[in-house]
Amino acid sequence: MTENDDRVDVLIGGAGFAGLALALALRQALGETFRVAVADPALGRPAEDARASAIAAAARRLFEAIGVWDAVAARAEPMLDMVITDSKLDDAVRPVFLTFAGDVQPGEPFAHMVENGDILAVLVDKATAAGVSLLPAAIADFDTDASGVTARLATGAAVRARLLVAADGGRSRIRERAGIQSVGWSYGQSAIAATVAHERPHHGRAEEHFLPAGPFAILPLPNNRSSIVWTETAAEAERIMRLDDAGFHAELEKRFGLHLGDLSVVGRRAAFPLGFAVARSFVADRVALVGDAAHTIHPIAGQGLNMGLRDVAALAEAVVDAARLGLDPGGGPVLDRYQRWRRFDTIQMGLATDGLNRLFSNRSDVLRLVRDIGLGVVERLPLVKDFFIREAAGLTGEVPKLLRGEAL
Repeated sequence: MTENDDRVDVLIGGAGFAGLALALALRQALGETFRVAVADPALGRPAEDARASAIAAAARRLFEAIGVWDAVAARAEPMLDMVITDSKLDDAVRPVFLTFAGDVQPGEPFAHMVENGDILAVLVDKATAAGVSLLPAAIADFDTDASGVTARLATGAAVRARLLVAADGGRSRIRERAGIQSVGWSYGQSAIAATVAHERPHHGRAEEHFLPAGPFAILPLPNNRSSIVWTETAAEAERIMRLDDAGFHAELEKRFGLHLGDLSVVGRRAAFPLGFAVARSFVADRVALVGDAAHTIHPIAGQGLNMGLRDVAALAEAVVDAARLGLDPGGGPVLDRYQRWRRFDTIQMGLATDGLNRLFSNRSDVLRLVRDIGLGVVERLPLVKDFFIREAAGLTGEVPKLLRGEAL
């Protein structure tokens, strides 16, 4: 398809994880007669995302079901266990209060770490091979009527679709144009992300150090490397990002420690403002929101990307089921089913991460005592720990087929 071929069944704005995975899932399930297009000005440019993401077990099953995982598995690092500490920055010892270890199923780790660029490149290749139309332009505007959506691209071309999907991030223009408001707040925090090489192997262990400014996560990558997600107040993060390499290394070492030997930052470092936001509705007339366009949460539990892929699995199943019955894939029943499936779960997870951030990102000795007692209690309750692992893995509640590893 070119921009002049102006009719598709589903038009997706945004070529990130959610947009590309949704396009690929729909095309694979419904075949070449079901036309899917993805529009994003970033298409055709080299990937600039230097971050890595925790791919929970359910999300990995989705990638397996759409034929993506085999292409990235060799570059993924299984997360075999996790330790959680709670201390002040200058404490000589960081006592471990909670540990998570084990598989969600025999031989299936609860998560893998993968660099974002690796997965995005595979998704683009697979989508192209499946016949998804990739349009390197933004959706500038659109109008809806009883039978579809007419979207105008930034190039001036128009595309007609039966369903428009907003997968264009937390500042979604499609969401705004659809008149959907969002509720949220800033945390006054930023997350510093970087990749760190270290002397000793991590053995697949993830660490989350709860410090007064916020969590400092060390997440395992292949080849004696780890991805860090480092939360600070916005002002302190800005100061740290301005430091030269030696100054940044000194601040990093204070938080990372020396248990993995000498450290060095590999590649560029970046900082991102943190906040909470959820759309008042995940749907409008012939419009559905997925991923960050529908919700953004604190990275404290590593659930943001995985929640977006849960959206993808639910919306894909709703659309495919309708299309196979000869129903309108952008009609009210499809959108209502999607919203019922995803909105409550999203709000529940968002409020949980908000509460965790407020509980742990503070300097109160009283709260520190309460949370440490709570962590100690959970550590002694294997059934509760198992539930938390399965929840984080995305395997509780009404799980869509793709997240169970089943084809649509």
